[in-house]
Formats: sequence, structure tokens, C-alpha cells
Amino acid sequence: MKIIVIGHGMVGHKFLECLVEEQHEGQHEALDVTVLCEEPRAAYDRVHLTEFFSGKTADDLSLVEPGFFDRDGIALQLNARAVSIDRAAKTVLVSTGETLAYDKLVIATGSYPFVPPVPGKDRADCFVYRTIEDLEAMTECGARSKTGVVVGGGLLGLEAAKALRDLGLETHVVEFAPRLMAVQVDEGGGRVLRAKIEQLGVTVHTQKNTLEIVDGEAGTHRMRFADGSHLDADMIVFSAGIRPRDDIARASGLDVGPRGGIVIDDLCRTNDADIYAIGECALWKGQVFGLVAPGYDMARIVARSLADETTADRTFTGADMSTKLKLMGVDVASFGDAHGATANSRTYQFNDDRKQVYKKLVVSDCGKYLLGGVMVGDAGEYGTLLQMMLNRIELPESPEFLILPQADGKAKPALGVEALPASAQICSCNNVSKGAICASVCAGATSIGDVKQATKAGTACGGCVPLVTQVMKAEMKKQGLAVNNHLCEHFKFSRQELYHLIRVEQIKTFAELLDRHGHGLGCDICKPTVASILASCWNEFVLKKEHASLQDSNDYFLANIQRDGTYSVVPRMPGGEVTADGLIAVGQVAKKYGLYTKITGGQRVDLFGARVEQLPSIWEELIAAGFESGHAYGKSLRTVKSCVGSTWCRYGVDDSVGLAVELENRYKGLRTPHKIKFGVSGCTRECAEAQGKDVGVIATEKGWNLYVCGNGGMKPRHAELIASDLDRATLIRYIDRFLMFYVRTADRLQRTSVWRDNLEGGLEYLIDVVIGDKLGVAAELETEMQHVVDTYECEWKRAVTDPETRKRFRHFVNSERADEHVSFVPARGQIRPATPEERSTRKLVSIPVVAEPV
Repeated sequence: MKIIVIGHGMVGHKFLECLVEEQHEGQHEALDVTVLCEEPRAAYDRVHLTEFFSGKTADDLSLVEPGFFDRDGIALQLNARAVSIDRAAKTVLVSTGETLAYDKLVIATGSYPFVPPVPGKDRADCFVYRTIEDLEAMTECGARSKTGVVVGGGLLGLEAAKALRDLGLETHVVEFAPRLMAVQVDEGGGRVLRAKIEQLGVTVHTQKNTLEIVDGEAGTHRMRFADGSHLDADMIVFSAGIRPRDDIARASGLDVGPRGGIVIDDLCRTNDADIYAIGECALWKGQVFGLVAPGYDMARIVARSLADETTADRTFTGADMSTKLKLMGVDVASFGDAHGATANSRTYQFNDDRKQVYKKLVVSDCGKYLLGGVMVGDAGEYGTLLQMMLNRIELPESPEFLILPQADGKAKPALGVEALPASAQICSCNNVSKGAICASVCAGATSIGDVKQATKAGTACGGCVPLVTQVMKAEMKKQGLAVNNHLCEHFKFSRQELYHLIRVEQIKTFAELLDRHGHGLGCDICKPTVASILASCWNEFVLKKEHASLQDSNDYFLANIQRDGTYSVVPRMPGGEVTADGLIAVGQVAKKYGLYTKITGGQRVDLFGARVEQLPSIWEELIAAGFESGHAYGKSLRTVKSCVGSTWCRYGVDDSVGLAVELENRYKGLRTPHKIKFGVSGCTRECAEAQGKDVGVIATEKGWNLYVCGNGGMKPRHAELIASDLDRATLIRYIDRFLMFYVRTADRLQRTSVWRDNLEGGLEYLIDVVIGDKLGVAAELETEMQHVVDTYECEWKRAVTDPETRKRFRHFVNSERADEHVSFVPARGQIRPATPEERSTRKLVSIPVVAEPV
């Protein structure tokens, strides 16, 4: 059977995956599929498209597993647009000039962005927000722009607004309706949503009818509105909704709806039995589904139908359009009959203007069943409420307590996952039931990663992951498996609990903690964790006798061990600033000891290839030249990256180097649950990449903006703005509080980005604690940080001046001899570690055991 698929977006690729699964189950003897993709790249994740501006690449967003198209029977043609369909001849004409024959045709053309018919919409620097190419063009424009406007205040419009804000632009949203997200939220929710969005620095203009776009005075464009007002901007992004892309179907005579969409039946067939339509281009019973989950469901149905048309046991019955989103850090959820359109329905509403939280429940006339709801500002109950609605679970006697804050000791009624039937759909994107998750646990999946791999739950939009985790843990308990947050077998406490025990009880050693609150001898998990907590609290020398044995290899030798057993040495260069004499001294040390040198990503010089017995001598020479330990080996502050700021740059508005040096010198030596990095940019052009750091600071005309919890590591995350236009003293005070709160509450080896994602209450809670002193601990946090600052000492200097510590730096316990197995080969004028094959040839670089003086 020859199958042609027109379109290779998310739904089109899901169809291919389903076909492959059917083949593996023996439903297809062989595949003969041709996929026509008009874009230059294969399917990618449009749901998380905004993350492109947070550092994700097209490869990161790709949905295609490596080697997927290497299998026989599936051919992908990129840059190949389907021009027309000849239904009589059963062929498709391709933009390449080729004509392809089919037995079955699947149309997965998706949708196109709606651009209002406004004169001037085609001007330069006016974009739509749909593809990676669109985002690349926006990025280029954003680099030379100051102001951006998004036309459209719906879901896609607010995502586009976040993109503009991430580009550092002054951002506006223009919406024709009287409120944002008018389809998903009601008037009360829209009011709170607007307040929260504006609080984040985005200006919202509602009830604006754009008449034309012309030349402006303050910007490239001027948008003229029907009420006589106008708005100037450098960039305009149209994100005013989508329309089904049905043009090729319409031209071939297939039935389409009056307002667009290819008409399909319950098996996703068009009025031509050999042609199917799936995803956003399809119209089922007068409805187009703009979410990915219904499209995936259609893809599964068509794949099953093509496997065996006589036994297709599934039909499309519509889809739940409930959504839970986080727009610019703001929780928004809408499910079921959110607007209370059902006859005789009742509503319960809760509104907190101070915290900017709005919640509404719509229940049946009898009061027993939940019909829908809206949540803005806090959607913590969304998973529970959605399952109550979908599974028609009876409401408690007082349903209002489902959305009211806990008060007077009265616990909020809750639906345990145990109450859900096995058939309850937990992951709508991949159609994963509670029963499937429980079965994976019974088969050995005991972590969320295991469950994702076994069931695919939570691997698409990710919104179901909290509920998936609850189901997994509940089933683990049912199976008698241990579910806890204990640090290890020696301590029945979490890292946070151990921190508080150490701080409150003034515990100064691991032995004392183990004696009071643990058992056994300790392990490689608890020892370095406790060592880090002790250093964070009391800031004693990490190689002090009672602490040294707790450290991991890097901390024990105050240097990073490399693959060949040598070490790297990274002297601190605060803010990336270094004098000419300092550079010369580093070069002399590198030359003397035959070290490989490299500029790091954090604006420092890394010296590689030092043997353990050489470390004290190297440190002494660097210390003599004015350098200190850069703590590249520790879970601590690594670097504060900076641009040259107003000192040199014509765009700089403040002294970013001066502030970076001050911050690095203040927080050097602070031990934290994971490594942390700072960035300080002198203007919104962001040359120091501050918004990808654990702490990011950007100069404004009025002061400094503070961003936190960014991460450029294995799982990149954009930092979030928590305060604007701060003076230096206030900025440092807030950073003190943020860092010590993180040190107090984070889990072992938890980066600030992951800590933030798991922080109950989210960004609003973090701001309340750090800025608003919600917990009343701000003074304590500042005092604790000042203790760390006041007790700082360079660990290298302490190590080389303490005879007992210095004795540790030898390769053999009972000998001064060096490690004879360390060997190098020349590479680009320097050295690199020799491979096993190269060591066998003995064509190596000789490094003297005792270096000659410079």
C-alpha cells in the first residue's frame, strides 16, 4: 500500500510513529510511505517553540529520533510542498515537479497564522510566530530593535510576547477583545491575568482595533487604532490565532467547512474514502481542535485504520480541550465548561487581589459533578479537578473548599490518585492511562524517567508530569516499595532537613551529626553533602582534619581531576578582569610547568596537565602574582561573567565590570548545593548572557534588573526577572537573600533552575520571600551571608601554608616520586593527554618532574 503524508509537523510525525508501532505488532507486512515536508527541517516541537529564545536549538526541539528515517519504507522529502491532488488519478503533484501515486493519502497540513487584513501588515520587520525560521528572523530583528508589539492576546500571542521580552525588548500586547485569552478565561480571570502580565513588564492594550500600520516617529512602525490612539514599535508580530490549512483539499473538491477545515468522520476520513485528514486542518462535527493531544489521537486512529480497515476498533469522539499553561511564569488553567454555559449550572469563585489569584468552579445543577473551571495565578489543584470532571467523580459536600486556601486548620478536600479508575487518562498527548503507569511501576519503573521511557507519559507538553509522579508514587507504596526523600541510608532526612539540624543545633562536624541524627559510617552521598552544608553554615577550611575526608576528589585536591589523572588549575579573575602583569604571570606558570592553557566560558584561564605534587608550587606562584583560588572544583560560585559596560562600550549604561568584580569578590567561596554562575550586562544587548545564569544582572537607565534561576547546562532554562531598577545596595541585599534561601532549601546537587521549578508557589513565592520577606527571615539570611563574606580565606593559600595539608599533595603516600604514567603528545603548539595507543609508541612530550625556576 502506497501512503503519502502531506505535512510533517507534530501530528504528521506522530502518525508515522504509530504506523511503525502497528508494523512492529504485525499489522503491516511492509511500509511504503512518502512524507512531503515543505519546511527545510523535519518535525519539531511547536508546543515548546518559545524555548528557542532560551537557548534551545532546532536539534533540541526535533521530534525525530536518530535513525528514524533510515528504516525501509518511509521516505522524507524536505523542501517539498504538495501543489495539488488529483483524486481521479490518485496522485499528488509536488513542488519539485515530481508526481507521486498513492493508495491512501493523509493530509496533516496543520494551520496557518491569521493575520488581520490591516493595511501595512506586509511591511519589513512584521512577522508571524509559527516556525523556527520565523523565530530566527525575529531574533535578527530584535538585535537592532528596542520596542516590539504582538497583535493578539490569546495563548499564542502571550507566548510571542514572552519571546519579545526574552529578546530584551520593551514589549506590548494589542488585543481586539476586552480581555486577554478570551476563549480560555472569563472576565475575572482575564483581569487577574492582565495584572500579572503587566507586573512582568509587558504593556497590555485591550479593545484596540488596528486600522493601519504606517511610518512612525519613535519607531519603524506606527499602529493607528480606531479610537484615535496610536503605538510606535520597531517590530510587530502577528499572533492573532490560527486557521485550518485546507487550501489543497478545497482545490481538489474535498468537503470543507463554511469557516474552513477539512470535514472528516469518526475514522478521520474525508468524503473521499482514500483520503484522511488529521490535526488542526481537520474539521470534526463542526469543530477544529487546536491542541496537540486531539491531533495525536487522530493520528493513532488513522494508523490503526490503515493497518486493518475491517477491524478498526477506535473512532474519534472529540477531545477535552482543557489546558494548563505557564505564561511568562504565570499559571493559567481552563477546563471543561469554563464560562458556565451549561443551563442551570452553578459557580463558585475565589478572588485574591493582593496575591493576584483567581479561581472559579462550574458545577452541575444538582451540585454533585464538576463541569469546568478557570484558574489564574495558582493552578495547583488543576490535576485533581480535571480528573474529577473527566471521571465524573462526585464532589464533596462543600465544593468551594476545593479552591479556597486552607484556613482555621481545616484541610482542603482532595482527590487522591487512588480514587481514579485505571482507565483515567493521565497523559492526553500520548493517551496514557493510570493503569498503564501502574503497570510500568509493577514492571520495575521506579523513577519518573523510567515511567516516561516505558509509557511516554509526560514526554510531549509535560503538563501531566506532576500527576504522573503522584500515580507512580502511589503505586510504589501499594507495591511495598520505598518512597521517601531521605538523603541516603545513613540519614532519614532530606538535605534541607539536615541543613536546619546543623544550623539550629550548631553542629560543626560530620561525626557529631552522625552521632545525633544518623547511623553507620556514612557514604559517598551523605559525606560530601554534609561537607557542603557545614561549609555553607560555618565556612571553615574544607581540608581541616575533620572535614577533609568528607570531600570528593576535586574538593580534596582543590583542583579538577582530568581524564588522565592530572589536574586543572583555575585562578580567579573577578568579572573576567585581569591585568597585563597577571596575564604574563599566568603564562609564565603555564610555560614553566608545561601546562595546556585555554580560555574558559566564564572568562578565565584554565591550566591543564598539572600533576598532584605540582599543585602547591603552582598555587604559590599564582598567589605571589595576586591570584586566588577560582573554586572551579567546588559546588560554589564559579564565575561572574561581564561585558565591558559603560566603561568602554558605546551602548553601555552602567559599569558592569565594576559590579561583576564586586559581586565575585563578595560571593567567592560560598558553598552551595550545586555550582552557581553569575552574569552582569551593561545594557539590554546582554553580551554577558546574564539571563542564562543562576544570578543575572542587567543595567537599565534607572538601575539594575535582577534575574535568577537561569541555567545553560544540560537542561537550559531562562532566568526570571524578580526585581527591576535597583540601586547597588538593594541589589546586593536581594542577592544575599536569594543565595542563602537557595542554600537553605535546595536538595542535594540541585541547580537553582531545578530548585525553582520544584519550589512550591513558584516565582511569586520566591519574590515574596526574597523581596517581600514573607517568611520574616530576610535579616537572618543577610546575616548568614555576611558571616560567609567576613570569614573568607583563599583555600589555596591556606593549603600551601599549612604543613599538614601540604603533605596530602603527593601521588604516593610513602614517596615523593611523580606518577610515571602521566604522558602527553603535542597538539596545536601545546600538549594534550596521550591515548593508550600513543602511550604504547612512547612518542611523548617529556614534562620535567621538578620545574626549573623562571
